[in-house]
Amino acid sequence: MIVFVTIAIILLSFDNVRKIGAGLLTGVGIGSIIVGFAAQRSLSNFLAGFQIAFTQPIRIDDVLVVEGEWGRVEDITLTYVVLNIWDQRRLILPINYFIEKPFQNWTRKSSEILGTVFLYMDYSIPIDDLRKEFDRLLDRTDLWDKRVKVIQVTDAKERTIELRALVSAKNSSQAFDLRCYIRENLIKFVRDNYPQSLPANRVIFNNADAPK
Repeated sequence: MIVFVTIAIILLSFDNVRKIGAGLLTGVGIGSIIVGFAAQRSLSNFLAGFQIAFTQPIRIDDVLVVEGEWGRVEDITLTYVVLNIWDQRRLILPINYFIEKPFQNWTRKSSEILGTVFLYMDYSIPIDDLRKEFDRLLDRTDLWDKRVKVIQVTDAKERTIELRALVSAKNSSQAFDLRCYIRENLIKFVRDNYPQSLPANRVIFNNADAPK
């Protein structure tokens, strides 16, 4: 840049090539602006990398939910972060993303987590029997960490009631497997023992309106 500016100044001292010198100075000015913007972006990423290193909002092997994707932190550099997505894809994000935008860290303090299972049943479902089966299923699996187990009616809709089963697990992977285990077996229990309590539409015929 110094060489170009020097040449441009020398050319400006001659009338015949003054336009060339002015063009060089203009080009140097535009180039400086472009380089400045590029350096500002790079410097922002660089400083964000240092901030991540000192404050540690994320660490290697942390489980994050970013841009709707669930993944584990595989690599952290001064300019980008690599997430190993659950289906083995890699999501690469600039380091300043974790400074400027919100994200979920499921293992910031500990890996323990709660999981929910929603079921929609007919009003005739026997809640107490379902709750006993829920307790029995949890006692049979090692996926449950024995901290939280609750099954409640959380909503009453026009045709069904909403049941929410709340369970706890040591980490997000076990919580996912536990939710699937509870969901599958509770549905099987209702289907085998109380099939009339599965969601259904009712039609009531009035005999008084029947033709004689």
